Amino acid sequence: MTADGRVDVRKTYKLYIGGTFPRSESARSYPVSTPKGRFLANAAQASRKDVRDAVRAARSAFAGWSGATAYNRGQVLYRIAEMAEGRRAQLVAEVADAEGVSARRAEAVVDAAIDRWVWYAGWTDKISQVFGSTNPVAGPYFNFSLPEPTGVVGVVAPQSSPLLGLVSVVAPVIATGNTCVVVAAQDRPLPAITLAEVLATSDLPGGVVNLLTGVTSELAPWLASHADVNGLDLTGAAADQATDLEIAAADSVKRVLRRPTTEPAWTDDPGTGRLSAFLEIKTVWHPMGV
Repeated sequence: MTADGRVDVRKTYKLYIGGTFPRSESARSYPVSTPKGRFLANAAQASRKDVRDAVRAARSAFAGWSGATAYNRGQVLYRIAEMAEGRRAQLVAEVADAEGVSARRAEAVVDAAIDRWVWYAGWTDKISQVFGSTNPVAGPYFNFSLPEPTGVVGVVAPQSSPLLGLVSVVAPVIATGNTCVVVAAQDRPLPAITLAEVLATSDLPGGVVNLLTGVTSELAPWLASHADVNGLDLTGAAADQATDLEIAAADSVKRVLRRPTTEPAWTDDPGTGRLSAFLEIKTVWHPMGV
C-alpha cells in the first residue's frame, strides 16, 4: 500500500512461451524472496509439459529466425537493448532485490546487460567472416566453409547472475540464428521475467526465446533429454547434476557447452567463445566456371 492509502497493483509473474505469457500448465507456483528472506512474489513453477511446449515453440520459430538476414538479426538485438533501456528503473529494482546489492551496483549490472545486447547486435553480420573461410584446394573448385546455427538450444541460466549472466548466455545463442528454451535462475527469477517482457515488446519473433521459471533440477533433465533439442548450455547447472545432464544429452547427440568449473566473471569481455559454441560448419564445393 502506498503512503496515500492506494493499494498497489501487484505484478503476476508468468512463463514466456511462443511470445505469450501463460501460467504453468501444472498451475503451480513457488515463493521468491530476497537473500535476506523478504518475500517478493510468487513465480510460476514450470512442468515437463511446459518444457515440451517451449521446445515446440522454439522449433516453430527456428526456420524464420535462422533464415533472417544477419543485418536484420542485429537490428532486432539492438531493439531489445532499446526496450531494456526503457525498463531500466524496473530492472534495477529487481536486480537489487534479487542479488541483495545496492542500487548503485544494480545500476551497473543493468547497464552492462543492456550494453551486452548492443555488443552482440554488432556481431551478427560478422560471424560468417570470422568463423567461415575460403579453403585452398588442389583442383578447379571453389571450397567454402560456412557457419550455420545448430538449431534449438536449451540453456540453464546462471544462478548467481539473474540478469547480466542470463543475457550473456542467451544473446550469443540467438545472435547466431538459433532459438532457445531457457531455465531461469531458480531462486532469482524475477529479472528474467521482466527481461521476457522486454523481448515481447521488441521486434523479436515469438518463440525465438522461451523462458521457464521453476525448479532447475526438475526442468533441466527433461530439456537435456528432449530429442528435438539440438544443443545444451549447462552454465547454470548444479555441479552434482551436470554429468547426468551430459549423459541425457548424449542420447540424442546434442552439442553441449559444459558447466564451467568456476563462475564466469560476467562483467569481463565476453569474447567469441559463446558465439561459436552453437554453430555448425558446412563445407561447400563448387566447380569453377559453372
